[in-house]
Amino acid sequence: MRSPRPTRRRAAISLAAAAVLGGSAAALATAANATGSHPAANTTVAGAHAANAASGPAWTRACDLPAPGMAACDALHVTNVAEHIRAAGVTPNATPSGFGPADLRSAYNLPANGGAGQTVAIVDAYNDPNAAADMTTYRSQYGLPACTVASGCFKQVNQTGGSKLPKGDTGWAGEISLDLDMVSAVAPNAHIILVEATTPSMTNLGTAVNTAVKLGAKFVSNSYGGGESSADTSYDSTYFKHSGVAITASSGDGGYGVEYPAASPYVTSVGGTALKKDSSARGWTESVWSTNATEGAGSGCSAYEPKPTWQKDTGCAKRTVADVAAVADPATGVAVYQTYGGNGWAVYGGTSVASPLIAAVYADAGAPTAAVPAADIYSHTSALNDVTSGSTASCTPSYLCTAGTGYDGPTGWGTPNGLTAFTG
Repeated sequence: MRSPRPTRRRAAISLAAAAVLGGSAAALATAANATGSHPAANTTVAGAHAANAASGPAWTRACDLPAPGMAACDALHVTNVAEHIRAAGVTPNATPSGFGPADLRSAYNLPANGGAGQTVAIVDAYNDPNAAADMTTYRSQYGLPACTVASGCFKQVNQTGGSKLPKGDTGWAGEISLDLDMVSAVAPNAHIILVEATTPSMTNLGTAVNTAVKLGAKFVSNSYGGGESSADTSYDSTYFKHSGVAITASSGDGGYGVEYPAASPYVTSVGGTALKKDSSARGWTESVWSTNATEGAGSGCSAYEPKPTWQKDTGCAKRTVADVAAVADPATGVAVYQTYGGNGWAVYGGTSVASPLIAAVYADAGAPTAAVPAADIYSHTSALNDVTSGSTASCTPSYLCTAGTGYDGPTGWGTPNGLTAFTG
């Protein structure tokens, strides 16, 4: 039986407390490598956008910190956003806080009616019994086409494809709502499969990935991870090596340091940015998401995974994280509708935003032709928004944690600018 959920608290954590609670992501990854376990890459209980949490958004982890051998979801729930919601949930005269579908399509130059004829799968742990109803409310709020079980558009299954769903978990339910809403926003005409693993162990989550592919998904999002392990290369071939399937994975929320499965050479590793409106021709600007020394977009050089042939950076002999990025900063977060463990409209951040968003962009671009679709990004680097400012740490070589012209760890080659970089 799982231990009770720990009391969450809003925090402006001192450096000393942060060191006790979490340490650096790199140190945690080292510990994971030594033990072969998969702890979360960031054990900070909560984050704040500024030293004084009351001066701006504050947030908490959506999921409990994992036990050894488990993964954690990378969703961050903003806790101090006021919402004005009618009983029915849909509020045509009151725009929910956080970026909505039109914002995301504008920021990333995406079509309004993408995803037709494609199937996107979301892999998460535990069950959200309100997933279908909450997604319906989100889509109704923003005028998106309905996607229901009855119509055949939406399917919710367990890790082997069956109808007996795992036990509920309100933390992972926030992750599930976030994932479903991001796919809805960016690929509103795609079919969606939610595959719920029994627990967040890598074997159960990996089994869910295999099930998603067996059920016909060509795009599979994984918004979870943990520290690297020597077992990861075996997980690669068992769970994540699916030729012609775009599998995305969040790079993590612990700042500089590498998570798995983002480090797998068979996935598209997705980093994170802070996204803000501005007066430029694009209308938006982005920088590396970094809240503090232990919270921000995950990146770095894998300790175990071989370097893919299509990845050419010279400062890391093995797999470098990440490949591409999208919005992840909770201070510039997205609107999500959640009632299981939530009260309706909420705002979420973390690289859990970015992974399903990029999976949906792949779906907009059509069925992949490359064996590992991440390779397409490296062939079309000029078709991305290059993120050139911000850093998460001080590291050597610096591009592994600091943005610059061209490739860097926290944002890869950049963020979507249309579909060209995601088309074979």
